[in-house]
Amino acid sequence: MRVELITIGNSRGIRIPKPLIQQCGLGDTVDLRVTADGLVVAPHRAVRQGWREAFAASAPVKDDELLLDNLPPNAFDSEEWEW
Repeated sequence: MRVELITIGNSRGIRIPKPLIQQCGLGDTVDLRVTADGLVVAPHRAVRQGWREAFAASAPVKDDELLLDNLPPNAFDSEEWEW
């Protein structure tokens, strides 16, 4: 779809047709970023949105294991570490 830039004060803007807004899930606030291909307009998402659900779905707590538990002490552990 081709749209024309419109003047808004000292800036330029575009009008996004309602069907595209609905299709893309845009709200009142959007995120803009520049890529090698041009300007990307994306729905605004809160920082870390969805992380809680992704973490909860990753693995049950009972399956957690300490990865560093069986490592022997190194020079930092025996010489440099202080309580």
